[in-house]
Amino acid sequence: MTEPVPTAASSLVRVDYHTFELTDSDKRVPTGFDTSNGLVFSLEGQVVICTGISAGWVRVSVEVRRHPPARVDADAWEEVVDHSVETATGALRVASVMSGTPNLPVLTPHGPGTYRVRVHARGRDTVPDGTVDEPVEEYLLIVWPAGHQPDEVHRQTDHYGAQLRAQPSRPRPSASVAQGDDDLRRRMRERLQRRRTQ
Repeated sequence: MTEPVPTAASSLVRVDYHTFELTDSDKRVPTGFDTSNGLVFSLEGQVVICTGISAGWVRVSVEVRRHPPARVDADAWEEVVDHSVETATGALRVASVMSGTPNLPVLTPHGPGTYRVRVHARGRDTVPDGTVDEPVEEYLLIVWPAGHQPDEVHRQTDHYGAQLRAQPSRPRPSASVAQGDDDLRRRMRERLQRRRTQ
C-alpha cells in the first residue's frame, strides 16, 4: 500500500459554544471540559478545540503529514500545543458542533490508531465571548501518525488561554447524568462571562 501524499487545505469553520471539533464519527459523547492547556483536549475519536468567540466563523487550515515537522513555527501564533489523539475509525475530520462538516480532508489517512496534532491559534483575544460574521481567529492543525505522548506546549501567550488554564477542569459526566455537550459548553461560557464581570 502506498503512503498517502501530504495534504494541505483551508476552510471557514462554524463555531458554537466556544468550540469546533475533530471527530471520527457522527456520534457525540459528553466530554467534560479539560482546560489545562487552554486550547485542546480529547477523548478517543473526539477532539475539542477551544475558541475565543462564542459563535461565528473561524479560518482553519490543515496539513496532513507522514512525519512531524522539522521545527516548530510559533512566531506567527499566540498558542501552539502538540496533543495526542486516538481514532478507532481512521476517519478523523474537522467538524462543527451545530452545523455541517466543512470541506476539509480526512486528517488520519493512515487508518485507526494514535496521531499527534499540533494546534496553532491566533486572534482569540479579538472578540472574546462574542459572535462574529467574519472570521477574526485562525487555526492551523498539523497532523501526523505518532505514539501517545503528553501534551507539549510550544507557546502560550493569549489572554483567553490564560483564563481557561486558570479555571478548574470539569470532569466527564457519567452517561446517567450527562445532559449533553450543549449544557456543558453553555455552563462554561457563563462561568467565563461571570469571571470577566467580577
